[in-house]
Amino acid sequence: MSRYLTSKLKLKVNEAKSAVGRPWERKFLGFSFSRRGFRLFVSESAEKRFKEKVREITGRTRGRSIRQVAKELRAYLLGWREYFGHSEVRSGCKELDSWIRRRLRSYHWKQWGRRGYRELRKRGVSRRLAWNRAKSAHGPWCLSRSPALAFALPGKYFDELGVPRLYIKR
Repeated sequence: MSRYLTSKLKLKVNEAKSAVGRPWERKFLGFSFSRRGFRLFVSESAEKRFKEKVREITGRTRGRSIRQVAKELRAYLLGWREYFGHSEVRSGCKELDSWIRRRLRSYHWKQWGRRGYRELRKRGVSRRLAWNRAKSAHGPWCLSRSPALAFALPGKYFDELGVPRLYIKR
């Protein structure tokens, strides 16, 4: 087949990309197919590239305000959602949404620094819970999963900042 494509049709065949295999083993433009029912979903490599880009945007040492990060993240997420929104398996988008919110909570916590207790109290977290989080020896990523930060910075807060959700109920 390769010989025919190169000699008769004068086309180049990329050996690294061209292969014969099961649909669920192959990737095409960032998509792949599931084994049962041949449902379209985002490939693992596309999801990996997505996470790398979000990590780059939400890096905690970039020195940007949360509004600037939200604006930059918004542009990237809207484009990604438009392209990959056609996938039929939507559970991955729901997990990515919660992961992004957690990254943003971690970003906030890192920016608050020593005033974390005051910021939590200002946002309605109880005195005991805020004190336990503020004096915790754990890092920002671990604390981003805590109930105190989830209460102080709910998903609705990030929606108001303009960070779009990848998972939209149909």
